[in-house]
Amino acid sequence: MTHVTQPTRHNPLQEASDRLVRTVDGLTDEQLAGPSLLPGWSRAHVVAHLALNAEGLARALEGVVQGDPAPVYDSGEARDRDIDDLSARASTELRERLMAAVTRLAEAVEHLTTEQQATGIERVPGGPVWRAGDAAAKRWVEVEVHHADLDAGYGCGDWPQEFSEHLLGNFAQRPPHWEPAFVADPYGLDGTWSLGTTDDRSPVVSGPAGALAWWVTGRGDGSGLTSTTGALPTIGRW
Repeated sequence: MTHVTQPTRHNPLQEASDRLVRTVDGLTDEQLAGPSLLPGWSRAHVVAHLALNAEGLARALEGVVQGDPAPVYDSGEARDRDIDDLSARASTELRERLMAAVTRLAEAVEHLTTEQQATGIERVPGGPVWRAGDAAAKRWVEVEVHHADLDAGYGCGDWPQEFSEHLLGNFAQRPPHWEPAFVADPYGLDGTWSLGTTDDRSPVVSGPAGALAWWVTGRGDGSGLTSTTGALPTIGRW
C-alpha cells in the first residue's frame, strides 16, 4: 500500500509562536532583565505579557466552547499587576508559562466550532467585544510585534511578508493615530493601503514592507521610508 503524505497546513500563528519560543529560550537571565524596545518594560515584561495574553485568550475561548463566558483579562489593573508579578519570577517559570500558554491557546483555537467563532468575547468585563474567531489573528499581531519589541535578534525585517500585509490592512481599518492621512505603498507587496481618508494630494509613503508596517505601529523613526511630499506623516503610539 502506498502512503500519501498530507501537506502540512500553513498556520501563521503557530509558526510565529514557535519562533518566539525559540528566541525566549535562547535569552540568558541577564538578557531577560535587560530593556526591551517598550518604554519602562524589560524583556521579561514583554515575555510575561505574551504569556498572560495567551492564557487570557485561551480562557476566553474555552469559556465559549464550554458555554461559560470569561473575559481575556479580569480588568486592566489586574492585567498590569499580573505582568509586573510574572516578570519578576524566575526565568525558568517565565519560559514555562509562555510555552504552556502557547500550547493551551493553540488547543483552544482548534476546539472552536464554526458556529462558536461568531460568539463575542470581552477584553475586560464591559469592555470592547470581538469575535472569538478573530482571536488567532489578534494573537498573531501580538506575537510578531512584541517579538520584535524584545530587541533580541528578531525585527520587523524578519517578518513574513504576509504578516506585514496583514498588519497594514489591520491599521487601515482602525481609527487613525497619524496625521495627515496617507497611502502606504510597500515594496514587494501587491496593492496599497489608505490609512485614513486620502485624496490625490495625500502623501504616498514607500519602503520595505516590514519597516513600513513597524513605523505605522508608532515604532522607529521611519528610517528607510520615503514620502512623495518629502515629509513623513506624524505617527502616534499604537
